[in-house]
Amino acid sequence: MKNSNDNAVTAAAGPLKISVAGKQREFNIDDPDLPDWIKDNKLTAGGYPYDKKMKGDEYESQLEALQIELVKAQAWLQRTGQRVLALFEGRDAAGKGGTIFVLRQYMNPRTARNVALTKPTETETGQWYFQRYVTHFPTRGDFVTFDRSWYNRAGVEPVMGFCSPEQHEHFLDEAPRFEKMIRNDGIHLFKFWLDIGQETQLERFHDRRHSPLKNWKFSPIDIAGLNKWDAYTKARNLMIERTHTREAPWIVVRANDKRRARLSAIRRVLLSLPYDGRDRDVIGKEDKKIIDEGASLLLA
Repeated sequence: MKNSNDNAVTAAAGPLKISVAGKQREFNIDDPDLPDWIKDNKLTAGGYPYDKKMKGDEYESQLEALQIELVKAQAWLQRTGQRVLALFEGRDAAGKGGTIFVLRQYMNPRTARNVALTKPTETETGQWYFQRYVTHFPTRGDFVTFDRSWYNRAGVEPVMGFCSPEQHEHFLDEAPRFEKMIRNDGIHLFKFWLDIGQETQLERFHDRRHSPLKNWKFSPIDIAGLNKWDAYTKARNLMIERTHTREAPWIVVRANDKRRARLSAIRRVLLSLPYDGRDRDVIGKEDKKIIDEGASLLLA
């Protein structure tokens, strides 16, 4: 979990030796020039199925149509009192924030809100682990998104040493039971994992590092994690193996292309909610190369 006190990185990180697809590469994030080995593979990294991004005009047209459907779905939630809880997880720079933004862009913020919690307070560290998340759960008619969630304990915390192995194991045992309770209470629960390739992540980190508008997104935790790709992969695989259930499946979205990823996540939400006036022709079919459940679409 990132510390809320972590500001944009200003000190030089220097050149690093990074293992990428079994090869040792030198990467200096402070160098304004992006290496060719990243440029050439940033979209197709990890076996991504498309070698070109979705065209901008096609994306904007589909996005607007889906956002109209989201407004209809929200009206249905308010009329019926149904509740939605959508978790967005993924490696750093996977596109969680951007996906959440377009999902909620035209929804009424009074009943559609995002939760992005900071580092736990001293009081929260002494509570039941799930307690501070439950506080933000939806009430009647609410659509709530989490930009990172209780799954910090399945990824960032064990990899960075922020929790003990015993706490990690306990979480993996308890999370499916916790989520079954959520579903049994009638909440529509979505667990999205946005999956990106390593070169894609490095390109996005580099972009943040050198952007005066986005450098606040780049933290010391990102620097520390540059050589922990394999550790995060291992943690991700274990998380999905242990917490992918019939009641609360993991929805994996291949996210090297942010446009396809965003549309796929929105489409899954709309196809899952039986709201009044749902237009299946407008929503369209899912691209199974981009979105599916379980581990089948995880990138290398």
